[in-house]
Amino acid sequence: MPVEYKDYYKVLGVKRQDKAEDIKRAYRSLARKFHPDVNPGDETASARFMEINEAYQVLGDAEKRRKYDQFGADYQRVGSVEEAFRRGGVQGQGVGGFGFSGFGGFSDFFETLFGPAVAPRPGVRGTKSARPRRVADIEHELTVTLDEMFHGGLRILNLRVPEPDGRSRNRRLEVKIPAGVRDGSRIRVANEGSLRTDGARGDLFLRVKMARTPGFERKGNTLISDIQIPLSEALLGSTTTIAHIDESRLRLKIPPETKDGAMLRLRGQGLPSLNGDEQGDLLVRVKVLLPTKLTQREKTLIYDFGTKRNENPTKPG
Repeated sequence: MPVEYKDYYKVLGVKRQDKAEDIKRAYRSLARKFHPDVNPGDETASARFMEINEAYQVLGDAEKRRKYDQFGADYQRVGSVEEAFRRGGVQGQGVGGFGFSGFGGFSDFFETLFGPAVAPRPGVRGTKSARPRRVADIEHELTVTLDEMFHGGLRILNLRVPEPDGRSRNRRLEVKIPAGVRDGSRIRVANEGSLRTDGARGDLFLRVKMARTPGFERKGNTLISDIQIPLSEALLGSTTTIAHIDESRLRLKIPPETKDGAMLRLRGQGLPSLNGDEQGDLLVRVKVLLPTKLTQREKTLIYDFGTKRNENPTKPG
């Protein structure tokens, strides 16, 4: 059966003149979209995922890309894959002089041009090998609390990791969460990904998603919290304590005449930077509570207070 030509540039949606970083960016975007973990049970997405990774195995490798581009030029001239293989002297050779019969894995086109994805043991020809995965690095989402972002920590994870035969297996991993990690950043766990074509494992990347923490917001390394105080404390000042993200208590001084919506700063109580050389601040946003269910005496006192300040409150009945 004739070997089908594979246009790897078309598979990744890139151009021949695009740079390596453009190809890598396109590959990552497509791999995330068609990853089996994102599309469980979708055979069409799985096939597309395999095709994308085969294309990147070639275009993401400078030497393979050079060879592929040279072959593609020959193919355009003769209009036949087989003739281009013959002229290029690559038909039936493969990597290290091994044949192709009995090998699973990448497409016939890939294996004819570059050899089997996993070479057999020296001196063994045509031995059937396990089907290799075509993606080495894999990615999972990891929800991280603000407390973990503040202090760092260890997390035991049970993840399903793709195996060379296309199946998945459960893996139990201990992952260190560095203090100062940001929402959207990635934690690299070396050698816990899928198998590469050379038999070595790729890496696992954990994409950080910040868990919602009631009462706290994050802007960079700055944390923002809210506090409610009564009118008397806002006017005359006060000292109180507030809960931090790890449930520790922080002492907060409220200056006299603090306005509703004011931001009070506690320096060094925010999140650390990832390299540990800087600590953010905690901003406490003040909400002034107005008194309710006033007694007649309280109403009279407030009326007298207002009129002495040339204000015009309604006289209590």
